[in-house]
Amino acid sequence: MKVFKFGGASVKDAAAVKNVAEILKQYRSDDIVMVVSAMGKTTNALEKVVHAYFHEKENAVGLLNEVKEYHQKITEELFIDETHPVYKKVNNFFVEIDWVLEEEPRSHAFVYDQVVSIGELISTAIVSEYLNSISIKNVWLDVRDVLQTDNNYREAKVNWESSNDLISKKIPSLLTTENNIVITQGFIGCTSENYTATLGREGSDYTAAILAHILNAESVSIWKDVPGVLNADPKFFNDAQKLEQISYLDAIELAYYGASVIHPKTIKPLENKNIPLHVKSFLNPVSKGTLIARDVETKPLIPSFIFKTNQVLISIFSKDFSFIAEENLSTIFLCVANCGIKLNLMQNSAVSFSICVDDDQEKLPKLIELLQKDYKVLYNKNLQLYTIRHYFPSTIETLTYGREILLEQRSRNTAQLVMKVEEK
Repeated sequence: MKVFKFGGASVKDAAAVKNVAEILKQYRSDDIVMVVSAMGKTTNALEKVVHAYFHEKENAVGLLNEVKEYHQKITEELFIDETHPVYKKVNNFFVEIDWVLEEEPRSHAFVYDQVVSIGELISTAIVSEYLNSISIKNVWLDVRDVLQTDNNYREAKVNWESSNDLISKKIPSLLTTENNIVITQGFIGCTSENYTATLGREGSDYTAAILAHILNAESVSIWKDVPGVLNADPKFFNDAQKLEQISYLDAIELAYYGASVIHPKTIKPLENKNIPLHVKSFLNPVSKGTLIARDVETKPLIPSFIFKTNQVLISIFSKDFSFIAEENLSTIFLCVANCGIKLNLMQNSAVSFSICVDDDQEKLPKLIELLQKDYKVLYNKNLQLYTIRHYFPSTIETLTYGREILLEQRSRNTAQLVMKVEEK
């Protein structure tokens, strides 16, 4: 059994969906569990719907209509027959969002998960129906029937015990000689209260890893619009190079620091069962891609760059000039955890503690307000965070030339720098 994960770019329009079909034709003899993300930038679009619902409610319906029109166009290009059942399925999913928008707001995280998760359900319904229409037989599975989570909305934790039991029984029973493909959703699961919960942004990779781990899959392949794992984002670095192979250790480090090609939680379930991960191009499916596995060395061993924008550097000082000791750090970390914020970098001195975080419009103001109750808080916004894995001193000198560095941290293999946005 192989697990495939297709991201939003791989199903962004009708032509892309047809391309996925061509890829699957090369694996007709394999049992495949296929995890599919929302189409194109649908997740971003639905996030805007949620934001409008809370802050400018009259605009939420208009934004949702744009998402409906986008999917309607793709559906019409794939299915000429307007009576095809897929039209009703897609419409029913959108009705679920309509119901949410008609209700009084609950918590932001809860509403976010109920709305944004619909993107994956619509995408998989369209892809599944199209493949069946061209005789690539498959079974559509609502992943919420088998992937159980807690109710920590937007960052739900997997209930491994119950999920293991459900997945190991359900999915193998769906795979037959006639239907050797199961299509399901990434990014989402279901709470014990039967509500949808999401696993965190870009969580479809993690879903693929969970399924592969429980099903003892032969491998996982993540299909991207790049030739493999690159040592830098080509949007920011013109000379980005492909890494032929990466150790699990380097992969998890790169993912942790924000490399967008792999979700940070993806590696552990695979490493635990020594399941190799392939990052391949859906634009050139016969190319080798990048292998991530246990007994390999990273090749070529060159610096890898992770670039994060929209960063905030927060410096926290004790009000009475006392040391930032263990009891203070405990309070600070509790505030960070209660706000659901991830630390991208941290550093302490005798009387201060600095953290670099994403500028989250919902979470950050709450964190600053909490910290200001007990500490003096200063912060800089609109910053950039560079992380360099396997750096050389000359690499850092070139990267930082003429730039203002607000914070720098180096270990044996990794350097991190918080810098002001370069003026043009």
